[in-house]
Amino acid sequence: MTSPPIWTSLTPEEHEFQYNPQNAVPDYERYRAHRAPANDAAKTLTRHESVAYGDHPLHTLDIYPAGDRAPVHLFLHGGYWRAQDKANFAFIAGTLVPRGITTVIANYELCPASTLDAVAASAIAAMDFIARKIGDFGGDPAAITLSGHSAGAHLGAEIIAYDWAREGFTAPVKGATLISGIYDPTPARLTTVNAELNLTEALIARRNVEARSPLLSCPVALFVGGKEPWHWIDQSYRYSHHLRRNGLDPAVHVLPGFNHFDILDEYLDADSLLVRSILGHAKRAKAAS
Repeated sequence: MTSPPIWTSLTPEEHEFQYNPQNAVPDYERYRAHRAPANDAAKTLTRHESVAYGDHPLHTLDIYPAGDRAPVHLFLHGGYWRAQDKANFAFIAGTLVPRGITTVIANYELCPASTLDAVAASAIAAMDFIARKIGDFGGDPAAITLSGHSAGAHLGAEIIAYDWAREGFTAPVKGATLISGIYDPTPARLTTVNAELNLTEALIARRNVEARSPLLSCPVALFVGGKEPWHWIDQSYRYSHHLRRNGLDPAVHVLPGFNHFDILDEYLDADSLLVRSILGHAKRAKAAS
């Protein structure tokens, strides 16, 4: 007999705390303010701003080149599929570009103007563009890795679950670092955020990456903050189990002292476990390219 999902016993107030990160961390905006100086500094790097990868106004990328044939890293931001912008995440390039990694920060379609299907399709289209065109910007298309935070981690998992053979690729992604992710959208439907997400059972079934086999066999590292609500932490463990059942061997790291928002500060420290994970994936990808 299958056990009911762990969230079914929660009161509405408890559910909102567990599955709406802004509810669990009311002063979340201060963490972006803390990173603002590093973000502004990174924007002085050489970059190709708002490169279009599709026709939608949000189908744009900021590309920060790191030299000829450099390994490439795509970052997908969070915002519960309905908020945020690539301009707030330049600080990631500020850490990775000096270490020889061409960094791509992506925008994608957002709810409620677009459905979660379209949001996921955006991320896949961004990766398709990078795999085909990053060589024009000096990057090595045979050495692409990715990371994503929160909803961006889900979109990274969508890329892992996508059948890239239909696009003519065998394995466009050589490593994924997924941070504080939500992989099954089901509990989001019971939060106040769903007023913007407009999730339905059918939409959730299509976008639940815990229920779809990963079709890319690449190294995966999962990170989550130790101060995040337990139910949010549990999502990373559940997704890890899913990957293991499908033949992958993901690393899982619970970082003590970090919440859903300040865990992004780990990108500012080149010696952090999170950045070392990304650098390790990039190094192995480049060695094999």
